[in-house]
Amino acid sequence: MPRTVMAVLCAAATALSVSPAHASSGPAPVVTRAALDPALVAGRGAAVDFLEQEAENAVTNGTVIGPDRGAYTLPAEASGRKAVRLAPGQHVEFTLPRAADAITVRYSIPDAPGGGGITAPLDVTVNGKGRRTMTLTSRYAWLYNQYPFSNDPGAGLLHPDWWITECSCVPSATTPPPVIAKPFRPNHFYDEQRLLLGRTYRAGDRVRLTAPAGSAAAWTVIDLLDSQLVGPPRVRLAAADVLAFGADPSGRRESSDAFDRAIAFAKRKRLEVYVPPGTYQVNRHIIVDDVTITGAGNWYTIIKGHEVPLGSPAPDGSVHTGVGFYGKPGGSTNVHLSGFAIEGDVRERVDTDQVNAIGGAMSDSTIDGLHIRHTKVGVWFDGPMTNVRITNNVIVDQIADAVNFHTGVTGSVVSNNFIRNSGDDALAMWSEKSADSGNTFDHNTVQTPVLANGIAVYGGRDNTISNNLVADPVREGSAIQVGSRFGAEPFTGRLLITGNTTVRSGTYELNWNIGLGAIWFYALERDISADVQVVGNHFLDNTYNAIMLVSEWSVKDLYSITNVHFKDIRVDGTGTSVVSARVKGSATFENVDARNVGAVGVNNCGSFGFPPTGSEFALTDLGGNDGGGAAGPWLAPWLLPNTITCDDRPPVVAPPPPSPW
Repeated sequence: MPRTVMAVLCAAATALSVSPAHASSGPAPVVTRAALDPALVAGRGAAVDFLEQEAENAVTNGTVIGPDRGAYTLPAEASGRKAVRLAPGQHVEFTLPRAADAITVRYSIPDAPGGGGITAPLDVTVNGKGRRTMTLTSRYAWLYNQYPFSNDPGAGLLHPDWWITECSCVPSATTPPPVIAKPFRPNHFYDEQRLLLGRTYRAGDRVRLTAPAGSAAAWTVIDLLDSQLVGPPRVRLAAADVLAFGADPSGRRESSDAFDRAIAFAKRKRLEVYVPPGTYQVNRHIIVDDVTITGAGNWYTIIKGHEVPLGSPAPDGSVHTGVGFYGKPGGSTNVHLSGFAIEGDVRERVDTDQVNAIGGAMSDSTIDGLHIRHTKVGVWFDGPMTNVRITNNVIVDQIADAVNFHTGVTGSVVSNNFIRNSGDDALAMWSEKSADSGNTFDHNTVQTPVLANGIAVYGGRDNTISNNLVADPVREGSAIQVGSRFGAEPFTGRLLITGNTTVRSGTYELNWNIGLGAIWFYALERDISADVQVVGNHFLDNTYNAIMLVSEWSVKDLYSITNVHFKDIRVDGTGTSVVSARVKGSATFENVDARNVGAVGVNNCGSFGFPPTGSEFALTDLGGNDGGGAAGPWLAPWLLPNTITCDDRPPVVAPPPPSPW
């Protein structure tokens, strides 16, 4: 099983305490970003209009669970790797750090014994008054088994012919066959819900969440509370209002056809489409081209659909459809979507399904201020397409990715988005068949991707990953991955990775039985030889390595990683090394400062040939590389250029919490 690595969260003394505006009987609230003191991530990640408070820093008569850096546990998937578990009758109470009229609760409750989820109440009071009840559900949580996962906790192995770590064997080829515990690999435990409080409360007011005594849930885990001031809904008068075309804001009747009529009218009259406050049932794709659709704000305008089985598979392989806004066949242009929520009904992963919130291709378009949850992928674009801007969105609780630029997306920007609980890469550029080029992922926040990476780049030309905050990837991935895999086109031109902060990253790789780096380079299908500049990044509280360069064992003598340059890097805490090299090639290092390093600074295995001339991977010291740990300087002269220092699975030393540099 994966090694559990214990680590301590930033305590209240090191996080931001906000003084309430009036007297409160509780302690001052502790505001964090990705469970860190906000000063540690200033200027990085998304600028959002809510404040995050971790449940473990609040007042509770429940039980704090965690920390845990393994997989398949509730604390491992919690923000900051801690949460609060409530038995029926117990509560957790947060003090508002500033005025708010809305909250978001991230939580987990048990699955039904046979899968499919349950519902349970959560009572909300402010200053002990005005009780309101949220109905929590685990319908969209709790996956099991091997990829692409199952909703059945009692299912046998989906792929008994795959090697698994649990027995270090291929079960179907092993005699006697191993006994595999059920449920096998439970994961994707959390969901979140939003609640408008009905009035504005002041800083210092106390929001209490109580699992009532009669709850059907044996336990309720609260991870965090986000609070914000939403304000009134926005109104558009000079627009094609969907209500005039028969849309039902109660959500009882299907409104897809009404949306189509409103869009057609708006295009003829050169108007925007306006979707006023309400919940609108939409159970299929709305095809959009040369149109602007605006809601009253994503707390007020909710477009929600059921997942609908298709009578026969669609030409693209889909076996379901559901709510989504899609470009027309061949690609759309001049599409602008803003100010509403999209809520799907996706509870299983079917990779051929087009059940994404936004899909197809949309050039010269914008997607701004949406709230997206419970779809397969928030935004999945199949190029060729160019010049799309995806900004200021909240994308949570996805079965797979949050945003994926798949094939030939160019000149586009993903900026200032907040992403939490994706079921695969949160942000990805995947240059399958045609290169993504000239794109930028900038100032986004990614928290707790349950599988794979926070940000992944698979091939492409002249792309940039900048000023993002990535926290708590859970399994088989890292904060940032640069990968030659999945049939991607080669890396060409320059890849710039600059100004990002990662925290509690570098997960256990289930298939290799090793720990990954917070940033990892993976040469699986071809060399990585483009100019890669990794500049000004901060790698904090790394579970294993900060930096990893690796190839698959079966192709270790075929592919190399070269022309990678690390400069002006800070590494604060590693469970193992600063750099782990498991590939042939080379990299340069300049002004890479490290502290609290748990093992030898460079774990250099090369491509495991161990020739007498030294490792097949060479490190070039360009100066200014300082610091280290108990083993000495992280980049000592004796390590250069290619001293073999290979420890395949070094012991993990949990680093202390990050602190100001």
